[in-house]
Amino acid sequence: MFRFLQNYPLMLEWIFEITQSVLGIFRRWLKPGGNVEKIFIRGEEITKAAIFDCRMCGQCILHSTGMTCPMTCPKNLRNGPCGGVRANCHCEIIPEMPCVWVQAWERSRHMARYGDDILHVMPPVNRQLEGTSAWINDYSGQALKVPAGWDA
Repeated sequence: MFRFLQNYPLMLEWIFEITQSVLGIFRRWLKPGGNVEKIFIRGEEITKAAIFDCRMCGQCILHSTGMTCPMTCPKNLRNGPCGGVRANCHCEIIPEMPCVWVQAWERSRHMARYGDDILHVMPPVNRQLEGTSAWINDYSGQALKVPAGWDA
């Protein structure tokens, strides 16, 4: 619906920073579970789905991937393309779909503050957080916790 907005990553980066600042004021109320999280989940489902085709992984890294959701990759790859990117920069699984990671790279080059974050290796998705609020997980520290067995 509003996916064209992804082509304006600098504007989205600015909106992200404002949202992050405003929510920081309410940090102590942003806890997993309860009515506040239900409101946030609904808000994320409405806004992030319309703009980013959000899959509600609960660990949003849009700001690190050029405001492109890596979970929209058919392989759910979180750290770059699979190696099967076609010569036309499209997906090997869905040939008519542009590669999510090519788009992420191109968009990240237009981001002033977080553009180079795409170069950082992200931990695997914690599937236990699916369907929860990424904002609340960020502010409560849930997004940073790794399940047993992930520690190196």
